[in-house]
Amino acid sequence: MIGDGGIRALREALDQGEFSSVELTETCLARIAEHDAELNAFITVTAERALEAARAADQRIAGGDAGPLTGIPLAHKDIFCTRGDLTTCGSRMLEGFVAPYESTATARLAAAGAVPLGKTNMDEFAMGSSGENSYFGPTRNPWDPKRVPGGSSSGSAAAVAAGLAPAATGTDTGGSIRQPAALCGITGLKPTYGRVSRFGMIAYASSLDQAGVLARSAEDCALVLQAMAGADARDSTCAHEPVPDYAGELGGSLEGLTIGLPAGYWGDHVDADVADQVCAACDELERAGARLVDVSLARCNEAIAAYYVLAPAEASSNLSRYDGVRYGHRCNAPRSLQDLYERTRAEGFGPEVKRRILTGTYALSTGYYDQYYGAAQKMRRVIADDFAGVFEQVDLLAAPTAPNVAFRIGEKSADPIAMYHSDINTVAVNLAGLPAISLPAGMVRELPVGLQLIGPHFSEARLLCAAHSLQQRTDWHRSEPR
Repeated sequence: MIGDGGIRALREALDQGEFSSVELTETCLARIAEHDAELNAFITVTAERALEAARAADQRIAGGDAGPLTGIPLAHKDIFCTRGDLTTCGSRMLEGFVAPYESTATARLAAAGAVPLGKTNMDEFAMGSSGENSYFGPTRNPWDPKRVPGGSSSGSAAAVAAGLAPAATGTDTGGSIRQPAALCGITGLKPTYGRVSRFGMIAYASSLDQAGVLARSAEDCALVLQAMAGADARDSTCAHEPVPDYAGELGGSLEGLTIGLPAGYWGDHVDADVADQVCAACDELERAGARLVDVSLARCNEAIAAYYVLAPAEASSNLSRYDGVRYGHRCNAPRSLQDLYERTRAEGFGPEVKRRILTGTYALSTGYYDQYYGAAQKMRRVIADDFAGVFEQVDLLAAPTAPNVAFRIGEKSADPIAMYHSDINTVAVNLAGLPAISLPAGMVRELPVGLQLIGPHFSEARLLCAAHSLQQRTDWHRSEPR
């Protein structure tokens, strides 16, 4: 019933009465029950709430009041607060936390008639590149359950790739939508910083975090983004830019579009077979009318160092609220306030979160602030200026999303630096606040490969159009795990 026709095909089937939203939702819930024990893509399944929303959607459809997402089941990354549901961020610290309010992103999707299936697994507090850092256990890649799905939006990517949900929300701080999309063979859109409200999205690094979409195709991403995007008075960082008709602009021609190939994104750190496959995808874009040119981003190779100073620094501030006093995990029988803080955080946070808090606190400490945090902020400005300069020459950039295909679970767990380098082709986009999309670009060793397209600020419509054009010419996005 879910099939590979995407949200538009489901919309047409619902409108024509081929099946109801309740039946579609029951199919998704049945697939979750059948496959999630192996994949661990969901932390919480909200079956009762989903069926209630599906019944309401069927009434809207019957009354002729259906929008593009009415009756379409979606999954939400467990970083978005959803009123009355567990919202854990993949952490013991929030293991029993029930959100008292709704995030703007999920509220807008609910208003559009989408059906919430549940909350997906994730690296704890969005800190990870593999989906292995969740307190609730690692998520597994549907293409090979012995391999990682990428992180931190691991559960959302695995759920979509396995056909448990037509689409899912995710968040991207340094590649956490695009990288799992690449490793799971689906499409993942990270919008411009401020394009989607962060209200009700639990913070990791506030100047980098951005909500987005994981789905089978660029068209599906366009339909979901349409409902999520727009200004929000409750988020002072949310942009007031008008929201285009993303789906309506998908059919544009690529004639005259110039796509840059930044040399630093194609270096020796990229697996040769992955690079070849992505090159083949770029050739398809050229055959569709785009012009490919080589460009240089002089400082992009320094993005990973800047990111892993700035993101942990912001995390050390944001996560200081988890102290055992107001909400979340609390240690038993604290002997003093200091003991409460120390044991609550020692018990509630996992190893990777502790590592980043300590790194960030050190970078912000007296005597090291200018040496580390201040220098990283300056490099962030330089990287943003590099992007601005190159976008005076080209319309979009193209590169491999991830340097390798999905690696085996546990393969990099003992080497944090190697794990951090999984994000080497994605973090610069977040430092500059740019939009980017990852889309399937074929297979290497029977595992998916992702092509990343990057655009200037608020160029989501152009990115989606280019991605859609490629997907009209290829069927990589229709490949499914066996």
